[in-house]
Amino acid sequence: MIEKRDFYINGQWVAPATARDHQVIDPSTEEPCAVISLGDKADTDAAVAAAKAALPGWMALDPAERIGYVEKLIEVYKDRAEDLAQAMTSEMGAPIDLARTAQVGAGIGHLKNFVRAAKGFEFDRPLGDHAPNDRIIYEAVGVAGLITPWNWPMNQITLKFGAAAIAGCTMVMKPSEESPLNAIIFAELVDAAGFPAGVFNLVNGDGAGVGTQLSSHPDVDMISFTGSTRAGKLISVAAADTLKKVHLELGGKGANVIFQDADEKAVKRGVLHMMNNSGQSCNAPSRMMVQSSVYDAAVETAAEVAGMVTVGNAHDEGRHIGPVVNATQFDKIQALIQKGIDEGARLVAGGTGRPDGFNRGFFVKPTVFADVTPDMTIANEEIFGPVLSIMKFETEEEVVALANDTPYGLTNYVQTQDGARANRMARLLRSGMVEMNGQPRGAGAPFGGMKMSGNGREGGVFGIEDFLEVKAVSGWTPEAHAAE
Repeated sequence: MIEKRDFYINGQWVAPATARDHQVIDPSTEEPCAVISLGDKADTDAAVAAAKAALPGWMALDPAERIGYVEKLIEVYKDRAEDLAQAMTSEMGAPIDLARTAQVGAGIGHLKNFVRAAKGFEFDRPLGDHAPNDRIIYEAVGVAGLITPWNWPMNQITLKFGAAAIAGCTMVMKPSEESPLNAIIFAELVDAAGFPAGVFNLVNGDGAGVGTQLSSHPDVDMISFTGSTRAGKLISVAAADTLKKVHLELGGKGANVIFQDADEKAVKRGVLHMMNNSGQSCNAPSRMMVQSSVYDAAVETAAEVAGMVTVGNAHDEGRHIGPVVNATQFDKIQALIQKGIDEGARLVAGGTGRPDGFNRGFFVKPTVFADVTPDMTIANEEIFGPVLSIMKFETEEEVVALANDTPYGLTNYVQTQDGARANRMARLLRSGMVEMNGQPRGAGAPFGGMKMSGNGREGGVFGIEDFLEVKAVSGWTPEAHAAE
């Protein structure tokens, strides 16, 4: 049993003000794998005070120096890659091969992209030739509260940390209490990289406790949150009294539009993307919309592909999906699968209950529904499990309306060989991201949504900008600036 009760505050590992043990459950076994402590207001206040005290010095550093610290972090990160992978496998159920590649790899990839973006970013620039004595200065928002989720934990920690650190913000992080172990290792890496005391602080806790305390704290200037839309609303309310900046990366219900001229691997690609990470991705293509002329063949292919997706213990090597994170999520997914059956969707793969051979662990059958209609619950609610809904459409105009008929707007997907149609779809789909024909977004592309999927963007230069304020200065003396 791992015991990690201390918090990282002002460059030191300190005991919680009040002992509040919390067991971390391994979703493959349903057994505790670690014990942490949940913080209370005294811990939050101490961490915020440390970040506030460190802010002037960190902001005043030349951006090149802040970039240098992040480059050092990248070096030490590599040394603990296996520790990070094992932690995420144990605490949130990422299969170990996925944890070693995508889960750990996302973190180092984001840090490298931030360094690349920052080296070309002008933190101090002229307004333009028309106003030679006007200056635009980008400076840190201030103390940032970072609240991160359990589903892609190192991905989200680095997306927030890297941008905030380079922007000149100091931070207090509250990782999900479901996946705190990788965050604790990350704090050890920040310490090993030599970041000044107080720049980064970590307090474990739950949303109702530390999460709310950070969101409402008068000395926290910004909250960056990734998680459910429900929690995002609560954070917005808690932050309103202090009018702090709030960045939200929330849920999704992505449409994957498959036209009759889609490439032959489009359906298989969509199913495997949906099942990746056991369906626990906010940008999952959970609504597959297929043009009528190829609908029956697509349903047959989807059922066949889902039937070949194997489920296994997260600690076992190999290509399989693992469990979902906890009992609450398992029960929610099971109820939604049953709801799909009850409301008349046609079950073509998977279904309720654990897969054959499992009587413990939060394992869900890879599930596919066909003949889903827009009024069904599974067409509207974010399931956050390995469950795909297939819908039929006739025309381009119809599918645009169908895809946009959701409160979410994170990622949509388009499969067609008609470039003009693909471009039209990209403009018409109401989402922060549109991915075409299996082509991933480039390094440093902005990640984020609209509508109930949140606001703000993460990654690359766009992520750095989210942690910056823009200051307009008139009467600037160019000669004085040049002489500095």
